[in-house]
Amino acid sequence: MKFIHLSDLHLGKKVNEYSMAEDQKYILKKILGVIDDEKPGAVIIAGDVYDKSVPTAEATEILDDFLVSLSKRDLQVFVISGNHDSPERLAFGGRLMSSSGIHLSPVYNGEVTPVCLDDEYGKVCFYMLPFIKPANVRRFFPDEEIESYTDAVRVAVNSMDISDENRNILITHQFVVGASRSDSEDISVGGTDSVEASVFDGFDYVALGHIHGPQNIGSQRIRYCGTPLKYSFSEASHTKSVTVAEIGNKGDLTVRTVPLIPLHDLVELKGTYSELMSKDYYDGTSYREDYTHITLTDEDDVPDAISKLRVVYTNLMKLDYDNRRTRSAGEITGSENAERKSPLELFSELYSKQNGAELSDKQTEFLGKLIEKIWEGEE
Repeated sequence: MKFIHLSDLHLGKKVNEYSMAEDQKYILKKILGVIDDEKPGAVIIAGDVYDKSVPTAEATEILDDFLVSLSKRDLQVFVISGNHDSPERLAFGGRLMSSSGIHLSPVYNGEVTPVCLDDEYGKVCFYMLPFIKPANVRRFFPDEEIESYTDAVRVAVNSMDISDENRNILITHQFVVGASRSDSEDISVGGTDSVEASVFDGFDYVALGHIHGPQNIGSQRIRYCGTPLKYSFSEASHTKSVTVAEIGNKGDLTVRTVPLIPLHDLVELKGTYSELMSKDYYDGTSYREDYTHITLTDEDDVPDAISKLRVVYTNLMKLDYDNRRTRSAGEITGSENAERKSPLELFSELYSKQNGAELSDKQTEFLGKLIEKIWEGEE
């Protein structure tokens, strides 16, 4: 049984106020191309289908088009809700869609009924466990001690009727201990939302969602496939991909990835203004169309830098400076004996503390004349 593992589509997402709708439509078409090439028996979407619990009309249209396209192919689709989704909204119409091969996880009610498929090696059973908190599970198991997320997932898993004779696949959306996070994920203080990997011991493959960087937890048996697109500059170094898993006889698992090339990459660039505006720098690259975070290293601020840079970098999302002034962590405090110092001395001291450099002779001469002119006007 070959299956494709996706998660964290975050349909409706905005990055630095830029809508990702066109990028999402583009990458979903690319994923359909991968599916056509690989011809899997199943496709998994492990939560955070939408970016918000109340998705936009555009986001629902994108999902609708994707699910319709999947339903036209000879495969089964399994979709669970993540922490960004409304489980009730995502589950709507699930019982009707199942006849078309689209299986939507219902709101968690203390029971998880598997969907089992057959191949030449026997049964492969898919268990859909949406994102849950301890409170979600505690209400259905009042006699169990459920204090942590690990407790909640363990109780939910233990209540499943899992047969050791079958190959069992769990689809869930949680933060598993040992995973590397990025800035675009919801983080609980102190890792209180973490789940121990040991609770998944009964499964042949655990298709995880929630973490945006593709990675295995301990072994390829427990895997985050990551997002299909980069959703923050902390993900700039990620290589986004589709995870393709294949399970033969029980215990016989292979996992590989197919890279995804986005419509616009998300990149970080650093250098002086003149360097970044040089054709030698950006020619032959995709930087002009990429979503960019630029860090200028000029010591002096470049007037109207964003507008000027956008002439070349049309999708500039963020601009920062890295120079002596920004690296100076010292707190600017009041001047000693300020009443005895001239305005020029006071300003020179402030400039030095703020910028980590002294006024140049030209700046000092200009400032002296300006102060003199102001003082003459007051007299």
